[in-house]
Amino acid sequence: MNTKQPAPPEWFKLDNAAKIYPAAKSRNWTALFRLSATLTEPVDPAILHEAQKSTLKRFPSFALKLRRGMFWYYLERMEGEPALQQDVANPCVRMDLRENRGFMFRVRYHENRIAVEIFHVLTDGTGGLCFLKTLVAEYLRLRYGAAIPRSAEILDCSQPPRAGELEDSFLKYARSVSRSRKESVAYRITGTPEDPHYMNITTGLLPAQAVIDQAKSRGVSVNDFLTAVLIQCVYQMQQKEHSRRRRMQPVKVCVPINLRKFYPTHTLRNFASYVNPGIEPRYGEYSFDEILTAVRHYMGLEATEKMLNAKMSTNVNTERNKALRAAPLFIKKPTMKLAFLLNGDRNASTILSNLGYAVLPDEMAKYVTRLDFLLGSLSLNRVTCACISYQGTMCINFTRAIKEPTLERLFFTTLVQMGIPVTIESNQRY
Repeated sequence: MNTKQPAPPEWFKLDNAAKIYPAAKSRNWTALFRLSATLTEPVDPAILHEAQKSTLKRFPSFALKLRRGMFWYYLERMEGEPALQQDVANPCVRMDLRENRGFMFRVRYHENRIAVEIFHVLTDGTGGLCFLKTLVAEYLRLRYGAAIPRSAEILDCSQPPRAGELEDSFLKYARSVSRSRKESVAYRITGTPEDPHYMNITTGLLPAQAVIDQAKSRGVSVNDFLTAVLIQCVYQMQQKEHSRRRRMQPVKVCVPINLRKFYPTHTLRNFASYVNPGIEPRYGEYSFDEILTAVRHYMGLEATEKMLNAKMSTNVNTERNKALRAAPLFIKKPTMKLAFLLNGDRNASTILSNLGYAVLPDEMAKYVTRLDFLLGSLSLNRVTCACISYQGTMCINFTRAIKEPTLERLFFTTLVQMGIPVTIESNQRY
């Protein structure tokens, strides 16, 4: 019986979530996110280079170049791999695709750390974490001969890619019923713009169990708890505004949702949606318990398969619109950029992306001491928050394109006041 997988196609359509990013990117902004693993010993760049080569063969959806077609951007397969880069103190600044051999990801290293930075056109946080885990597993196999069990999260690079890993699951699972995209414009954090070539990063390291216990004592999930704390901190900032109009704007946090938990898919491309829980200050003052209740009920209603499918189907149905499909790209691009500005960052004050608790097999975990996840800044909202937990430690990274560290200071201070110890790290220059 022949079980050989068909060869990956030479070109791909962008998945439904990816279509907006090429139109929305600018001279100073590319939608990037970063994942990194800290090892017990310094990284050998020659071995990392070999690990990248074998990993990229297993991930053909990463060996792609962005091309401009007549009607849509599309992705074209590439040979080779991007050059390894020494890591920097200001990661996730804009990626120049021309200087990166056309690749839309880069692998960086410094001392004991291996990091990948990925343009969101390729994948989401779940797909990116799978890539990092596989890359590190390959590195450990080549360097130490480590026999690491392979799974759906740590792929076997001796095996060919599966066809399902390359599918656009948005198109596969979307239904016909859609819903309105209309949302109220949220309060936006402002500040002194930072140098566009520098990103401020503040990291909080917390005992994961202490956060779990706080959330459990309040009858909510960890994600709901952290979201409510973040909303409260933005709300405190907002109430110091001189403008009454700004003090009355909704305070909302964008929370990405991994759609894979609702559908039987193995895709390694984008397959996530989002919800925007928040509060309405024009209705009156909010206590933390009220914010927590609002978040819990909003998530219970909106973060469901049916509601998320309706949101997903709205985007897919727009993509299938005959008039839009027939329009040339030079007309689509400004229209899509405007749609991104009107329906994207404007609807949330910041973002909290939580990849949850990452687990590595024992054969791998003994070499990996830490995992990190961070987002580049958004196009309008200049402060973002990303979270991942590993081996009992929750790592929360704030990235900031403004100079004032107000939000993260309030956030971590609030957690300390609740009895959760926090260790702070920063790349701050001044």
